[in-house]
Amino acid sequence: NQHAQGYGWLGRYFDNTCAGQPNPDGSIAIGNKAPLALHGKTQKAVNFETEELFRWAGGTVNDSLENPYDEINRQKTKEANDKDTQLDFLVRTALDAQVSSDRIRAAVSKQPLLNYPDGQLAQQLQLIASMIRADLPTRVYYASLGGFDTHANQLNSHGNLMRQLGDALNAFQKDLKKQGNSGKVMTMVFSEFGRRVAQNGSNGTDHGTAAPMFLIGDNVKHGLLGKHPSLTTLDEGDLKFNTDFREVYAAILEDWMGADSKAILGKKYNKAKVF
Repeated sequence: NQHAQGYGWLGRYFDNTCAGQPNPDGSIAIGNKAPLALHGKTQKAVNFETEELFRWAGGTVNDSLENPYDEINRQKTKEANDKDTQLDFLVRTALDAQVSSDRIRAAVSKQPLLNYPDGQLAQQLQLIASMIRADLPTRVYYASLGGFDTHANQLNSHGNLMRQLGDALNAFQKDLKKQGNSGKVMTMVFSEFGRRVAQNGSNGTDHGTAAPMFLIGDNVKHGLLGKHPSLTTLDEGDLKFNTDFREVYAAILEDWMGADSKAILGKKYNKAKVF
C-alpha cells in the first residue's frame, strides 16, 4: 500500500500528476532535509538551507548540453532498461542538479521588493517570494518554523513564536501583492501536532491531537470553517476536532491543484469549503 510506505501526500501528488515529466525543482523545501509530506516514490523535492549552500559541486557541463536542457528535460523518456539508458539517466540527473542550482541562485539574487522581519521563517519566505517572482516552474514550496513543542514555560515562548509567524506571513503576502502574484499563490499553515488543554507540571502543555490550520490567499474563502473546539468537552484531555484535515487536503488537491484527490489520499473525502 503506497499510503504506508513513507510517501507523503504531496509526494504522491507529484507521482500521480507528473509521471514521465520530470521537473528538477517541482517542489522546493527550505531546510536541511525535505519533509515527509514531499516524499514521493519517483518525484523528489529539492531542499536547501540557504542559496549559497545550494550549488552544483561537480565539474562544468558543456554549454551545448546545458542550454537546451530545460526543453529536453520535460520530454518523456523511455524507461532505463539497459546500460545506455542508465548512463543517460545519470547524465540527466547531473544536469538536473546544475540547471536547478543555477536557476534558483539567479532567482534569489535579486533585491526583494520590501524588507522582511528578522527570524528563521521570515528569511525562508523571503527566499520563496524571490523564486515565485522569478517565475520558477515550482508548484509547491515548503517552509518551517520550529520551537512549538512547548512542554515547559509555554506562555512567553508561544507568544514569541506566534509573533514571528504572523510578521513573516504578513511580509510574504505584501510581497506577493507587490509582485502581482497574490492571486496565484495559496499558503497553508499547519502544525504537525496540537497541544492538550490542561497545563502540565512544567508550565507547559503536552502533545495533543486537534490543531488549527490557516489557508491564506486571494481565492480562499475568508472566515472560520467549522466550530471552535470546546475547552471543556474533551476527548481524554484532547480537543475534539470538527474538521478532518484530509477534507482540506482534498479541496486543495482538486480545486487548487487540479488533481484526483482519491488517487492521492486513498479514498474519496468530502471537500472542505475553503474555495
